[in-house]
Amino acid sequence: MKSNRNSSGVCPAKSDRNVSGVCPVTGKNPGGSTGNAEGKSSDPRLVPARCPFGYDSGTFKLGPLSCMICQALLHECSRCNPCSHKFCKACVLRFKDCPLCGADIDGIEPDPELQALVDRFIDGHARIKRSHASGDEEVLGGKNKVIYEDVSMERGAFLVQQAMRAFRAQNIGSAKSRLSMCAEDIREELKSSEDNLDLRSQLGAVLGMLGDCCRTLGDSPSAISYYEESAEFLSKLPVKDLELVHTLSVSLNKIGDIRYYDGDLQSVRSYYSRSLDVRRNAVKEHSAVASLVIDLATSLAKVADVDRNLGNESTAAEGFKEAIECLEKLKLGPEQSSLEQRRLSVLDFLHNQLAVK
Repeated sequence: MKSNRNSSGVCPAKSDRNVSGVCPVTGKNPGGSTGNAEGKSSDPRLVPARCPFGYDSGTFKLGPLSCMICQALLHECSRCNPCSHKFCKACVLRFKDCPLCGADIDGIEPDPELQALVDRFIDGHARIKRSHASGDEEVLGGKNKVIYEDVSMERGAFLVQQAMRAFRAQNIGSAKSRLSMCAEDIREELKSSEDNLDLRSQLGAVLGMLGDCCRTLGDSPSAISYYEESAEFLSKLPVKDLELVHTLSVSLNKIGDIRYYDGDLQSVRSYYSRSLDVRRNAVKEHSAVASLVIDLATSLAKVADVDRNLGNESTAAEGFKEAIECLEKLKLGPEQSSLEQRRLSVLDFLHNQLAVK
């Protein structure tokens, strides 16, 4: 299947924040309509999609192809013995009793037939039933001819939505599998649209999430590889969208975080500094955006912490003081209580760091 043939506005994932159900590939809420990119048509000849499994292009409802534990499509589908209820392998292995009926689990075995059905369903989800809207459509038996139109943007949204469900439920293998499929779709489309900025930003976002999966699985080398590739794609884009700024800076920081625990402090400082530069430039353009100022102070603290570990105490103190100054100048209204809590938390950390001798 093709990935995104008709790219529209893109909202990359907030890698280390709650994305509130907004798809990082399309920038849309999976709970809303994701049909025609040109807007919903009122043409009565259009035939809405109807899926016998309970899924549709707007709501992605759970159906019999889903795991009731992670609420995502089944991955490595496994059958419990003797009750025969079916779940993702990674999900059901956490239980001694069947989560659905409570029966003792004597063992589990793979269900390749149901898994093959799930895989076919995913492959076919990028097609939606629709009638011709032009004036020269064929008429068969007095009815409009129904065709299937590629709506692969929905496929990207669908795969990411399934991955997010699985990731939240700690079924990381399933999340990684769905994100890999999404990345493969986008890479395939980029072969014929190398200069498509929307596709490149989508791929950068998905690669960042793949890095999160590998990091959670303890595969640091693969995580770094995904984060670096994500940063490479995003750093070549015109950094005007604040979501792109956030995703890029977070990917760079996460590489630094992983290398921090490896003890490579010079490399850590390099990545933290790159992230800091991205955030400085963003604040220059959008000084009124409170979240950017807090992100900037966080980056200053990260760089200062590394400087202290490298023995550069005076440089570290300057970094902590600059971060404190940024946060103390920031005034937030009562409607920004969550940001105020974050500001105070970072500020408290910075004052504690300055008090360390």
